[in-house]
Amino acid sequence: MSTRYSRVGRPRPAGRGLELAIWFMMRLTGLGLFVLALTHFMITHVLYDPAEQTASWIAQVRWSSLFWRVFDWLLLMLVLFHGFMGVRTVIVDYASGRARRVLVIGLYLIALVLFVLGTTVVTTLPVVPKA
Repeated sequence: MSTRYSRVGRPRPAGRGLELAIWFMMRLTGLGLFVLALTHFMITHVLYDPAEQTASWIAQVRWSSLFWRVFDWLLLMLVLFHGFMGVRTVIVDYASGRARRVLVIGLYLIALVLFVLGTTVVTTLPVVPKA
């Protein structure tokens, strides 16, 4: 199997399979996380006073907007995908045989549960009327 080596990071996988798709997605989610995390930091620590940001403030002000729910959901999903695919890469690199299969299936199950829980929370959290 031929592999192109880069100076930094994991080498680009040869071929057109799942590994190449995950390799590209890791780069795209990393870039997306960079932008979203900096935006999140600017909003929560520069635009608004952190001392005023309580749970009720988040529910009343921030999460009353569909834009912020989508923003926070997207940030959460990118973090989960990027993190779990990174752990998957480590498992594939260092485990073999039955252990690899069990670990990857377990990882996917945990990821699925967290994706469902995160989506459920973001979509079903009630909008609290402003006092």
